Amino acid sequence: MVWQKEITLPPYKRGYHLITRMIMEQLPQLPAAGLLHIHLKHTSAGLTLNENADPSVRHDFERFMNYLVPENSPLYEHTDEGSDDMPAHLKASLIGQSLTVPVTAGRLNLGTWQGIYLCEFRNFSTSRKIVLTLFS
Repeated sequence: MVWQKEITLPPYKRGYHLITRMIMEQLPQLPAAGLLHIHLKHTSAGLTLNENADPSVRHDFERFMNYLVPENSPLYEHTDEGSDDMPAHLKASLIGQSLTVPVTAGRLNLGTWQGIYLCEFRNFSTSRKIVLTLFS
């Protein structure tokens, strides 16, 4: 069986935002076993699994990615949409736009300290669309 739903997240400020609860609230009753695929339909944001308890992890992600992929680099040609646009595309390619999470015993089989992050790389973002596909 395959279930699918597209959801729209509200605009988030630039940074790393835990969206695990928002995702879980959109899901039907989960099967005993299966897979949840989560796909972000954008090229300037990403999805990742990481530490869900200490907020300093999110700040460290932001600082590290800004160091790794700085704004206003002379390497960039694609600059018409602002100084954050090309870095956002590069960061999104590094992080990725999809996740697959196992479903076990009717629950997302995440580690104790794992959470699903929306990684917003634009300074002035818009709402973001996510496709949830559940395979059971």
